[in-house]
Amino acid sequence: MSASARLDELLGHEQKRKAPGWIGDAIYGVNDGLGAIFGIIAGVAGYTPNSHTILVSGFFGALASTLSMGAGAWLATKSENELMEKAIHEAKESIQQHRDKEIEILSLIYETKGFTADEANEIAHRIAEDDELFVKTMAQEKHGVHEASRGNVWGSAISGAISTFIGGIVPLIPFFIMRGIGAVIAAAIVSLLAHFVVGALKSLVTVRSWWSSGIEMTFAGVIVGVISYLLGMFGSHIL
Repeated sequence: MSASARLDELLGHEQKRKAPGWIGDAIYGVNDGLGAIFGIIAGVAGYTPNSHTILVSGFFGALASTLSMGAGAWLATKSENELMEKAIHEAKESIQQHRDKEIEILSLIYETKGFTADEANEIAHRIAEDDELFVKTMAQEKHGVHEASRGNVWGSAISGAISTFIGGIVPLIPFFIMRGIGAVIAAAIVSLLAHFVVGALKSLVTVRSWWSSGIEMTFAGVIVGVISYLLGMFGSHIL
């Protein structure tokens, strides 16, 4: 088995033990939608006890957040890809115009990583024998980018939009079946429980413990809800 094939095999086993990238995107999307819409319905509930107004405000807030998150994820991923392409293009131009200098730079990079001057120089010249490999190596070592990290713009947009909409709908569920202060209280309970669950799920993509992350997320939701509700009450007296 070639070194490249063996490396792909080992990295594949490592990736299987990690949560897929889309899970992290989905969790953060749900997080954003949940936090934003919970804040909206808390603020509107402080302004008016009308359940229909709260539901409509929250629903269209969820739609707006969904579209905004989808567009934002699309633009962010596209920008990251464009920066990556720019770095690769710059690496290629530098090699074409100053090949010897780039070989020296690569040699020095490896020397700073612990290789002797002779070893680093030999590795750099060996890599430089393959133009494609040389460009990819310089893009990674000099500019810090790797083609493998290229994102899917539409995948990011769809994942971000759907997860945000799901998170935004959760606080509104009680208003579809209840009315009055009971719906507001139920929405707060459902939202805070959802905050804890989302926070706990974040432990899949972080090093935090599930209970610590869940409590932190719940506490953040309480702050958002209380401040939004108080601002809504204040607004009802001045508007």
